[in-house]
This record gives sequence, C-alpha cells and structure tokens, in this order.
Amino acid sequence: GQLPYSRFRHYARCTKPSANPPMNHIATARLHILLARDAPVGLVIRRGPSRQFATFLWHRKRDTFELGQWAKGRIYVERCDLSPDGKYFIYFVLNAKWHTETKGSWTAISLAPWLKALTLYPQGDTWGGGGLWTSNNTFWLSGSCYLPALKESPDFKKDDSLDGCVGNPYYYRLKRDGWTCSTHTQAGRKHVYRICKPLEKGWSLEQNYPEWTYELLHDKNCLVIPCPDWQWADLDGDRLVYAERGKLYSARLDREGLTEVTELYDFNPFQFEPIIAPY
Repeated sequence: GQLPYSRFRHYARCTKPSANPPMNHIATARLHILLARDAPVGLVIRRGPSRQFATFLWHRKRDTFELGQWAKGRIYVERCDLSPDGKYFIYFVLNAKWHTETKGSWTAISLAPWLKALTLYPQGDTWGGGGLWTSNNTFWLSGSCYLPALKESPDFKKDDSLDGCVGNPYYYRLKRDGWTCSTHTQAGRKHVYRICKPLEKGWSLEQNYPEWTYELLHDKNCLVIPCPDWQWADLDGDRLVYAERGKLYSARLDREGLTEVTELYDFNPFQFEPIIAPY
C-alpha cells in the first residue's frame, strides 16, 4: 500500500526566519507558549541556558510582552497549562534538591506570569506531575503519587472526576484546544503522535510528538513544507504564530506557503535575574 503522505511533495519556500544564516554555533533560547482559551493573552516559557527558565505574559491584541520571573531547574512544558481566563498557571518543575520540603520536584499553581506558588504539591520524582485546568478555578492533577500539599489556595479546587493517570497532559491539552490525532504508533513504551490543526487556505499544521517537529501540509496541492527549526506553533485567531530560534513570529498563508511573516519578539537577549513576585 501507499505510505502515509507519499503522494505529497516537499516544498521549501523561503521565509524571513528560514532565510537567516545557520545559527548552530549560537545557543538560542527555546520557547513554548500557552494560549488562554477565553482571553487574549498567552504565557511564554523561555528556557535556556540549561536549567534556567523565565515566564512572560503575552498581550496578544497588542503583541506586547511582560517579564514575570526567572527560576532555576527544569520545567516540563508539556505538563503545564494556563487557565481559560489567562490568570493562573499550573506547572511542574524539577530541581533535584531531594531533601528539601518540595522533595526535588513539584506541581504548583501561580498567578501568571509569575512563579510564586499559591498552591504547591511536592512530588519527589518525575512520574506524572503537572496538570490541566478544567475551568478557571478547577484543575486536574496528573499522577497519583503526589504528597500532601505544602500550600493550598482556597481559590482553587482539584477536579477528582478525572483519573490522575489517564495519560500525558500535553496530548489532552492539544485535543482540548482543537488539535486532532491523525496517527498514533507505539514501539514498546514509547508513544508517537501525529497531531494536526486546520489553518486557512486549505493548510493544516502538523506536529509530531514527542519529537517536537512541525510541518505545514496542503492536502489539495499535495505540498509539505518542513519547519525543522520551529520550537512551537499554533493558531492565534486567524493568524499562524510560531517560535523559531528563540524568537516569536506571526504569519499568514497563501497558496504557496507562509506570507506576511512578522517578528513579534526576540527572547534571546534575556539573562537570569532574581525577581520578586508582587504578591
């Protein structure tokens, strides 16, 4: 039989970011972004150098950005979520300080874009952790082996109607936000998903997870545009937004591919600085 996508031809149309010279010798920031479902804001998670990350509030109507806080440790972006109203951030972090009260890894809820915990569940390992918002003030906690909370805000309620072990929060977040799974393969314990979201002019955005690779696919014209340097991409209203080499871009699509490519912000120049949350 015909292999999946074998009838498509790969097509590389030069775009503003892809036309830049290779930057393999330069360490660039890695970006992941959470878009609020019911408010015109987003949360940018900037990673780099290794074991350091920062958060930024993105005002999507004006395309302005507000630095939240820096932290040291590894944040698992696939286990994070932003509340529908964009006010609260649930996240999972590992700092490997196993003998502290947070047990070296924990799930926390903060006021976006800051990281100071309003609710905090120590964990002590990386099996599970993080969660999803089921409403503006109820959340699902991933995993079932978390320890008693160090802090619990009365403003939030844990949604126990969902099994804590139903699977990867990232896949369920994408499904909730309009992505569909086109293929799912399993090799041993490794699950690989090909997930897609429809765009304008007959295009779709294709994502391979957990490889974190992206492509633009046009079914009618049988075109595939590989996007090997994209770190994150999604649909914001009627425009495509994506992160590449530590910068955030917006673009539109025509019959041949990307057009009206605009650099929204360069997150590379930032360096770690201690910031105190205003609450």
